[in-house]
Amino acid sequence: MFAELVCQSNFSFLEGASHPEEMVTTAAFLGYPALAITDECSVAGVVRAHTEIKANRLPVKLIVGSLFNIPSSLKIALLCPDKVAYSELCRIITNARRRSEKGQYALSQWDLKTVKSCLAIWLPTYTKEDEHWGRFFNKYFAGRCWIGISRLLDGSDADQFAAAMTLSEDLDLPIVATNQVLFHHPDRQTTQHVLHAIRTRSQVKDLGRHALQNQERSLKPLSKLSRLYPPAWLAESVAIAGRCSFTLEELRYQYPSELVPAGYSATSYLRHCVEQGIKKRFPEGLSSELRAIIEKELSLINSEGFEYFFLTIYDIVQFASQRRILYQGRGSAANSVVCYCLEITAVDPRQINVLFERFISKERNEPPDIDVDFEHERREEIIQYIYQKYGRERTALAASVSTFRFKSAFREVGKALGFSESRLSYWLKQFNLRDRTLGWQSQLLETGIDQQDHAVKNLIAQTEALIGFPRHLSQHVGGFVISAGPLYELVPVENAAMAERTVIQWDKDDLESLGLLKVDVLALGMLTAIRKTFALIKQRYQFDLTIPFISAHGSDPQVFSAICKADTVGVFQIESRAQMSMLPRLRPVSYYDLVVQIAIVRPGPIQGEMVHPYLRRRHGSEPVSYPSKEVESVLSRTMGVPIFQEQVIQLAMVAAGFTGGEADQLRRAMASWKKNGKLRQFRSKLIDGMSARGYKLAFAEQLFEQICGFGEYGFPESHSASFAVLAYASAWLKYYFPVEFYVGLLNSWPMGFYSPAQLLQDAKKHRIYALPVDVNNSSIDHTVIDNDHLRLGFRQINGLSVKGAEQVVKQRPAAGYQTLTQLRQRGLNQADLAALASANALSKFAPDRFNVRWKLMDSQLALPLLNNLESTDIPIEAPSAVENLIEDYAALDLSISEHPIRLLLERYTFKNIVVAESLPTKSHKTPVRVLGCVIGRQAPGSAGGVTFMTLEDHTGNVNIVVWQNTARAQKKAFISARILEVHGILERSPEGVIHVIAGKLIDHSDKFEALVIGSRDFH
Repeated sequence: MFAELVCQSNFSFLEGASHPEEMVTTAAFLGYPALAITDECSVAGVVRAHTEIKANRLPVKLIVGSLFNIPSSLKIALLCPDKVAYSELCRIITNARRRSEKGQYALSQWDLKTVKSCLAIWLPTYTKEDEHWGRFFNKYFAGRCWIGISRLLDGSDADQFAAAMTLSEDLDLPIVATNQVLFHHPDRQTTQHVLHAIRTRSQVKDLGRHALQNQERSLKPLSKLSRLYPPAWLAESVAIAGRCSFTLEELRYQYPSELVPAGYSATSYLRHCVEQGIKKRFPEGLSSELRAIIEKELSLINSEGFEYFFLTIYDIVQFASQRRILYQGRGSAANSVVCYCLEITAVDPRQINVLFERFISKERNEPPDIDVDFEHERREEIIQYIYQKYGRERTALAASVSTFRFKSAFREVGKALGFSESRLSYWLKQFNLRDRTLGWQSQLLETGIDQQDHAVKNLIAQTEALIGFPRHLSQHVGGFVISAGPLYELVPVENAAMAERTVIQWDKDDLESLGLLKVDVLALGMLTAIRKTFALIKQRYQFDLTIPFISAHGSDPQVFSAICKADTVGVFQIESRAQMSMLPRLRPVSYYDLVVQIAIVRPGPIQGEMVHPYLRRRHGSEPVSYPSKEVESVLSRTMGVPIFQEQVIQLAMVAAGFTGGEADQLRRAMASWKKNGKLRQFRSKLIDGMSARGYKLAFAEQLFEQICGFGEYGFPESHSASFAVLAYASAWLKYYFPVEFYVGLLNSWPMGFYSPAQLLQDAKKHRIYALPVDVNNSSIDHTVIDNDHLRLGFRQINGLSVKGAEQVVKQRPAAGYQTLTQLRQRGLNQADLAALASANALSKFAPDRFNVRWKLMDSQLALPLLNNLESTDIPIEAPSAVENLIEDYAALDLSISEHPIRLLLERYTFKNIVVAESLPTKSHKTPVRVLGCVIGRQAPGSAGGVTFMTLEDHTGNVNIVVWQNTARAQKKAFISARILEVHGILERSPEGVIHVIAGKLIDHSDKFEALVIGSRDFH
């Protein structure tokens, strides 16, 4: 028997060449009783291995450990026999990581002296340093250190065996066999070479002696091991494994407890906070039904011991409220009336079907999930509050495992195999990755490449192997872990790339696997935009607006009239192409209609074929019927059609007899059924349960097929309800305070679906016009001038530093800058002056931006002796309209004076082009030709290979539908065109939604070669 005790997975980034799951699965297949995962200064991979063993009941023990290196001196693996040793290991990793930059570590001899419980496998370097380290381990690791010997068949085995046995005899340290594994199967040696080359920024052919010479660093069959090592060394590995009893199941999270004031228990204080919230949320009093729900929730929270969790979130949102930072709780927490009373969520439970089992249930046996969005520009205040309140030792962000995706894998593998950057870039531009019926491999071969070439075969194989491999740890978008004691006793902590940030070595999925608490502190741009819009309204009208105030006016017919016309550019959640196409069809008239609208344009309802039945029933062309009162109680809000994930869960409970916990297991199976097919195991239980309760077999089977249609795309009502609050608030602001709304959006960018250029284009449709950036009139931010005008701010100028913009504003004379020399004297550097000139912000000082730049080139005027003089005017030729347009886009990413398509139509002859505003005059099925800047390409997974493109001309937007065969036949224009002419057929729905079905695609980007137009592609 044999247990591998030194094994690095691919969480030893760019070194290990197999997933942790592959390691434990192969170890079990080979008959190993135990396997240690010992990633370098890390335990990042152990959770994946633990989860795989648990999920598939593998007969292999997982030993948690870590490998450490001191270059040219020491290599040692520490293993955890018990929980005390595990905490010790986490502390050592934390210290080694925290004293170094992100991705690095520095292990000291002092760290090793503090190790009292871990077992050690010392891997000699066979240098003069071995003598020193041998004495060290003999002194500090007596009885728990072994010399690890590896027979790697590289020509040095005999010498190393002799040296190791001498060390063993001299130091009285036992020997154990190990293969120092880097991959689960010999075939992964090539992948390891590629990873090595990527890590060292070299090419595989240049690695030479530094590369692995053979495939011996893999997991080996026991029969081969018995030929390589003496039986005693193999047996020693099993004996060491026998001393290791620690499992990750032993980890127990303890909530921080200082939030509870003296005189209260956690339970009584949570009830106190809820009762206070009831007075705010329900000033008219609480119904007996809601009181019963609250009592049920509090009872379950108490039985599961989650009081501190709720109090932690409550404390954070109270801080945000005191600082006037807008926030919005969402996710499954919207299913909780307690969360509503604690002001964590804004979703009134009377407006949706609350399903607390979606949030907490005894059967789930895991912490609830509460996501809170904060203004994206002020989230840092929340993060620093958490750090200050709990201290660096007790809190850190969860990690996010960055993995190789296709493009990064293809590029990095290609460079490692010796392909040039230019060649790889060319190939990447030829791929339409949204073509689901023609893989990238086939598209590569279409370029004429020699498919028999060994390097090409290797490129394809190794790219496929690397997709999904972890590349490094980065910080999660906002998942905080907060503990009662030092966090490093639970999981190692390391530095993030961003200053003043620390992250743990596990990501969100790892935390969920172990049932550990994570507080999600997320960022949402729309909250920033709403808060800035509120501030502008307060400034102009002295009126304090709030989201609750707007929500109280939740069915304003004028606002919903604009929504039904799809006048929703910039409106949260309902501004995408698909949502805007659905709005005139669904015609929402109330808050709950918005909840449905947001959820129905999702792959789940689309693939479950629920959209058309819902629309037909909503508009009276199909009767609404229910097979029972119980089903009606669940589906009446959505016309008898299941739209939300919660409805499916509720149907399983009321119609098939599922318990809350069983229904939640069904939800989890739905979430991953395409990966593991577990949803099918619920079929008989669901159908049998419904049949036993008198439902027809056809109805039961239809329901199950709808559940399968939801697949992993089911959208929760709780999410949609939270989003609908902000969707309505932003639509209300756009309707009643449009200029403030546009300025709020522009000052919060980047965010949302549209670029500043497209927001200004939409503003112009509403007769709101932008004034240019001006050195004497602009602020750093965009500003409101009056109800019809806004002024562009310095923030829009590319290349202008924040410091430069601040200097211009702070030091601006009361009468404004009168000369360029006066502006120079403010200490602006040449780059800032050039950026202002290119944006035409200095038009006061010359007829045009070319002449301003000419003046700025007179460097002698910057000399102190001449700084009161102005340059002599020697005018140069003014820029043309096209040159001005190109300059505008280069400097500002937009132009308020010209549009590329208007200029194109003036300069070139195009036959029968129909502009966007004229399309409504054309009949259904009319052949048309349209021309526009490509501002978006979308290819949702539920669209069956169809791509939706959006073109913008000077009069509006045109929606283009491109079938897969059209895209494939005209790939170059489809993928890369910035200015596109489309010949196609106009289609108009009964509700008036217009699309052009593309036939011919003609790329006109070359006509404005220097023009840079951004598009939102495949987001």
